[in-house]
Amino acid sequence: MAAVASENPYLKGSTSKSSRGLLRIIILCTIAGAAVSARLFSVIRFESIIHEFDPWFNFRATKYLVKHGFYSFWDWFDDRTWHPLGRVTGGTLYPGLMVTSGVIYHVLRFLSMPVDIRNICVLLAPAFSGLTALAMYLLTSEMSASPSAGLLAAAFMGITPGYISRSVAGSYDNEAIAIFLLVFTFYLWIKAVKVGSVMWGALAALFYGYMVSAWGGYVFITNLIPLHVFVLILMGRFSSRLYIAYNSWYALGTLASMQVPFVGFLPIRSSDHMAALGVFGLLQLVGFFSYLRDQLPNKQFQILLVALGGLIVAVLLTGLVLLTLTGVIAPWSGRFYSLWDTGYAKIHIPIIASVSEHQPTAWPNFFFDLNLLIWAFPAGVYMCFIKLKDEHVFVVIYAVFASYFAGVMVRLMLTLTPVVCCAAALAISHVINTYSYLGSPPEDTTTNGSTDPANTAKKTTPALRSAREKLVGIYSTVSKAVVTSMTASFLLLFVAHCTWVTSNAYSSPSVVLASRLPDGSQHIIDDYREAYYWLRQNTPTDARIMSWWDYGYQIGGMADRPTLVDNNTWNNTHIATVGKAMSSREEVSYPILRQHDVDYVLVVFGGLLGYSGDDINKFLWMVRIAEGIWPDEVRERDFFTARGEYRVDDEATPTMKNSLMYKMSYYNYNALFPAGQAQDRVRGSKLPAQSPELSTLEEAFTSENWIIRIYKVKPLDNVGRDHQSAVAFEKGHKKKRKAGTARKGAVRVLREE
Repeated sequence: MAAVASENPYLKGSTSKSSRGLLRIIILCTIAGAAVSARLFSVIRFESIIHEFDPWFNFRATKYLVKHGFYSFWDWFDDRTWHPLGRVTGGTLYPGLMVTSGVIYHVLRFLSMPVDIRNICVLLAPAFSGLTALAMYLLTSEMSASPSAGLLAAAFMGITPGYISRSVAGSYDNEAIAIFLLVFTFYLWIKAVKVGSVMWGALAALFYGYMVSAWGGYVFITNLIPLHVFVLILMGRFSSRLYIAYNSWYALGTLASMQVPFVGFLPIRSSDHMAALGVFGLLQLVGFFSYLRDQLPNKQFQILLVALGGLIVAVLLTGLVLLTLTGVIAPWSGRFYSLWDTGYAKIHIPIIASVSEHQPTAWPNFFFDLNLLIWAFPAGVYMCFIKLKDEHVFVVIYAVFASYFAGVMVRLMLTLTPVVCCAAALAISHVINTYSYLGSPPEDTTTNGSTDPANTAKKTTPALRSAREKLVGIYSTVSKAVVTSMTASFLLLFVAHCTWVTSNAYSSPSVVLASRLPDGSQHIIDDYREAYYWLRQNTPTDARIMSWWDYGYQIGGMADRPTLVDNNTWNNTHIATVGKAMSSREEVSYPILRQHDVDYVLVVFGGLLGYSGDDINKFLWMVRIAEGIWPDEVRERDFFTARGEYRVDDEATPTMKNSLMYKMSYYNYNALFPAGQAQDRVRGSKLPAQSPELSTLEEAFTSENWIIRIYKVKPLDNVGRDHQSAVAFEKGHKKKRKAGTARKGAVRVLREE
């Protein structure tokens, strides 16, 4: 608070300019240090380990890059994923994260600091969070003349849970560097608009290109900046500064983005990028007509504007429609439609809807991730409306669209957090600056500008007014003390909330679970790593593992074994094949396993421990995805009772009980309980007295807490006679199936991040 108060414009005379600058640098360094430190709870409480699912692929790819070099990484074909299809990895990822880590690794080695690449990957997100705080200071300082707003915004950005959720130590995902690039690109864009300089526009394009190489969320920038320009044009604020800034950003940024193989020619052939291209063309028209307006009489200019302008717009729109219909310009993606219609993905692309971070955001999430800032955010946006300069228009547009998208998808809370920090800092800094001013208002010589003697007689003498204002009024010492102390208290509560959320909610790696014993001590549940280590040590290096796609990256990263599907989700049919195998009876599943050379099947089961993130809870998504490809063979309604209930007890449907997933989850589970007392603690159900039987699989491994269960596929010679007959029947009729096999499924591709 003292540091922020020292930035009050009314107190600038008390310290020299150099002293204020030094103090500001010290505060920013402290904020950056706090941002990094707040993200280290996971390393301190557990160990230096990669978290979640996607980061394990990023870590594996980074190790490949460091070991084999950049060009080998660019041409990398990974034959240990998506068996038997493989994956052209180098051309289907955003390489910015891996290249950044690789550069840091080689620079440290050049400086004789041989740091393990794993530690670089674990600590990359905290390191960039400090840079993000500095970028937020620069961005917010462009919105306000008071440096205290920038300092507050930097502090908010450093510790806000909405950003920490994707940037803790070990969270080695694309967002680790992408949010810094997002904020810094916006700062450079605002600077380019204010100055009208090609240099600032080129810098914005450079960091935009870096952003494109790092995260698929670059489309947010690609559309937000053109929208800002379009709104400014509608407001009559076209200027040479705007023309220079946008042209330099779009031309150089588009060329830079096209250097990423995964993006390629999308900037000129995808509907997601057409807004940027359209505004670029519009800006040329506006500039051209602006020149003509200065050269022609007003009446002639109006006639020419209506005739020529209407003709050009009609031709461009017609061309855009024709190019889209002929397929030259790709249509909007399913993810785009799911942002505007929350039920679209569930109906048309269930694999997108099955991801938890793609679900609509619940109201408590906003308060959990933003806390105090959610109240100050609207006030900051209102302050932007009061001034409404070009940069304030950008904040308003950003706030409106980011708020909507964050409500549609939980993951996009990440893009809302920067503008919330910026706007909230503007509001809170204004309050602090107003009430930390210790002087009194100048004395009025008139009352409401009147010289009436009656009004003059009513004035209080200066001495009496001074004594009264010390106790009452907005300028009184009491009011200043109350407001500043309340603001300080709220900020302290905000810090306490952020620290608690970070340490308890966002610092636990998904591969290591923690629980509390009755005495309050911490108990570590390490079933994931136990199972992956067993696979690594007890199976051949080419043993193919089938599991649901959620665990593919972890199996490839920790167990180092080939998998059928993983979190890339590029082939919907291949994933549907796994869903069909899991949701069908053994007679149908076994031929699928044999056809795809599956050696082991892995399932996650939380019924014993009460772990709700298991495969039984995800099972309906497997069914829905499989039903999308084989609607005649897999039907979701067959897994619901007559009353429409999804059950696993005695009332479960025969289709549910006979499915491979059900059998693998509850196989031999009853042996842990007294006869007839088996309980599923996640579903709160009493299980049938008789355990399921397996004929085509045999139990190979079950982790300590039964969270991971691994089954070995039996050779055909060891399968019962009935199942051999079923296998022969399936093979004899496979050509009659309406849906193709997974080998044919490569044609049906969903381009995911």
